[in-house]
Amino acid sequence: MRAALGFIASTVLAGTVIALSGCTSSTPPQAPRADSTAPVIAPGRPGELAKTLAPGEAATAVPSPTANAADVTYVQDMIVHHQQALDMALLAPNRADSAKLKSLADRIKAAQGPEIQFMTGWLRELDQKVPDHHAAHDGMPGMATPEQLEALKAATGKNFDRMFLELMINHHLGAIKMSEQVLSSGSHIRIEELASDVSVTQAAEIRRMQEMQSAL
Repeated sequence: MRAALGFIASTVLAGTVIALSGCTSSTPPQAPRADSTAPVIAPGRPGELAKTLAPGEAATAVPSPTANAADVTYVQDMIVHHQQALDMALLAPNRADSAKLKSLADRIKAAQGPEIQFMTGWLRELDQKVPDHHAAHDGMPGMATPEQLEALKAATGKNFDRMFLELMINHHLGAIKMSEQVLSSGSHIRIEELASDVSVTQAAEIRRMQEMQSAL
C-alpha cells in the first residue's frame, strides 16, 4: 500500500513539473494562422458593437498603412476644402456681429490650419502633388462659389452672420460627405483617423451654427 501511494505521489509530482515547465516556456505563442477556422473579434468604432469575423475577413478588417488613390484624392481635395473654410473664417473678426460666431471662426482656424499642415506633409512624404491655394474645385461638395465669397466679403453685421452660417454649414456638410466616402474606399489608417476626426468635429460645429441661425 505504501509503495502504491509513493508511486501515485511521484506521478502527480512529475505531472506538476511538466505543467509548470509548459507555463514558463520562453517560446512565444504562434500567431493565428490564415487558414484557421477560429473566429476573430473585431472591436467596433466608438458607439458600435464588436463584430465576429471569419479569419478571411479579419485579414482585411484592419486598415492598411499603404495609401490608395482614394486616400490621396481625399487629402488633395480636403486641403482645398479646408483652405476655403479658413478664408471665410478669417473674415469674421472684422465683419461679424455675433461674438459666438467670431469664437466659432477661431475654432475653425485652430482645427483646420494644423490639419492642412498634416495633409500637406503627408502628400509630400508620398511624393504626391500638393494643390495650390485656389485650385479648381468643380463638383467638390459644399464649396462656395466665387460669387458667394465676394458677397460674403462685402457683408457686415448680422447680414454677414447669416451668410457665413449658411455657407459654412453647407461647407461642413460637404466635408462630412467627402470623409464618409474615403472611410468606405480608402486604405490608410492615418487618413481614416483624419476623416473620422473631421466628421465628428464638423458635425458638432454644424449643431452650434444651427443654434446660432435660430437665434438670429
